[in-house]
Parts: sequence; C-alpha cells; structure tokens
Amino acid sequence: MHVLVVHDYGPLGKVLLERLRETSLHVSPLLVSNPNSADLSALAQWIPEDTDLVVNALWLADPEAAERDPEGTHKVAFSLPVAIAEYARERGIALFQLSSCYVFDGRKQTGYLASNPGQPVNELGSWQWESEQALRTLLPRHIILRTGWSLSRFIRKVQRSTAAANEALTLPDKCVGQPVSVVDLARVVTAIIQQLDCGAEVWGTYQYAGAEEISLYELGLAIAGLPGIPEDLHIVDDMPSWGALEPQNTTLICTKIRNTFGIKQFPWRSGLVNELVLLKENAARLEASKPG
Repeated sequence: MHVLVVHDYGPLGKVLLERLRETSLHVSPLLVSNPNSADLSALAQWIPEDTDLVVNALWLADPEAAERDPEGTHKVAFSLPVAIAEYARERGIALFQLSSCYVFDGRKQTGYLASNPGQPVNELGSWQWESEQALRTLLPRHIILRTGWSLSRFIRKVQRSTAAANEALTLPDKCVGQPVSVVDLARVVTAIIQQLDCGAEVWGTYQYAGAEEISLYELGLAIAGLPGIPEDLHIVDDMPSWGALEPQNTTLICTKIRNTFGIKQFPWRSGLVNELVLLKENAARLEASKPG
C-alpha cells in the first residue's frame, strides 16, 4: 500500500512518518508548509498516481487558534479535506482524516459515541463537523478519527504562563475531557493503517483519546508537576477568557475503535514527560530552520 502523509511543521507529522517508515508500507511525505495558502487546484501535482491512501495529518485541535483565523480554519478543516476527497473519489484512493471532540457541544451528561451527531459551539468544531458530513457523502472509503484534547496545547499554555512573571494560569474545573499525546495518536493512526493494508473493510468514523477523564484544572496541575516547570506556578480554578470555546464535556467513548481494530486506550499521563520533550525538540528544529 502506498500511503501519502500530508503534514505541516508540527510534531505529529514527524512522529507519524517515523512510525510508518518502520512498517512494510510504502510511505511518501507531502509537506504543506503553509496550509492556509495551499493551492487546492494543484492536487494532481501533489498526489502520486499510485497512491492508495492519503493521510491528512494536519491536526487541528486548538479552538482559540481557529477563532483568530476563521478563514484559514475553513480552508484547512473543510476545503482541503473536501478537495482531497473529491480528487480521491475519481481515482479510487482512500482518505484518513483527523477530526476532534470539538464537534460536540458538551451538553451530554455521559461520554460521546462515534455515532452521535455533532453540535459544535466554536469555529473549529463547526468546520470539522461540516467536513465530516461532506466526506461521508463524497467518499465511502474514508476513516474519520475524532481525537480528544491535544496534550501539547495545554503544555504550551503552562509554559507561556511560567514565562509571564507573577501571572496565574486560569483553567476551569467544570470542563472535562481526555487529552491525547502526539506519540499515542501516531501509534493509533499507524495501527489503523496497517489493518487497512491487510484488506480490512472498516471504513467510517472512530474516536480516540487517552485513558482517564480529567478536568482542565486538574490537567493543569498534572502538567505543572513535570520536570522543568517552575514549582511556584500558580493554577487557579476559574473560567478564562477563552473558556466559552470549551464544551463542558468532551469525553469520547472509544469502544468502537477497540472492538474494530483492537486498539486500547493508553494512559495520557504516561506520555506527559515525552510530550514536553517532543515540544522542545520541535521548537528547536523550527528555530534552527529559520534563515540567517
């Protein structure tokens, strides 16, 4: 199977490519350095003719960033995957697309099933839900994988707070969900692709997040205990200015992915230290690549 991985400069693309290259798959990278300005009419130049599966590893999991750039979010979360799906349909290519827990409004009292319809409350979730629906219509041979919170996003929040002298980090205890690390997500994506390579006809929508439901406040406390995080960091249980973008419940039930692929949830806590190291390495790599 020839797998084309569409990625940016974020850590997921790098880690996923490394994992896939350890398999027997034929893997090709497609770096999209600036997805917001990508020429969607040039897909024929991007995608090799013998491609069997396109993996869109442009992982959008930050609703704050989406609100700051609604046009860019629309393009990356909706226009790009839809354009790939239309191109793929005509050529017998399958598509693996990432989505997120932000397609839900958080009003459900229990965890969300993969079969539950989206009711997004922010820009990111809206375009991801629109994209999901379009892919189901356009391309039967698709995998949509909804993820939990990006663990990296909240590690960065803690890091930025430590850089701001005497500034407490406000995180709401009322918002509950499950983080997922880059390494764990790459493991899951690779496992699914390997089973597709074995001929499994298991197309559809799946969900994955790390084991253990937690509040954003408690997640902040867990991150604050990492090596290298200043001990005097003060985390407060309150609703921050960006809190309206966070559904109160984004817990994902991940039994479908376990029953179909045998993929078990790994504890996100076990990936905390590695995620911090990965972020530092990625930041150093980006800094080193700057001209001059």
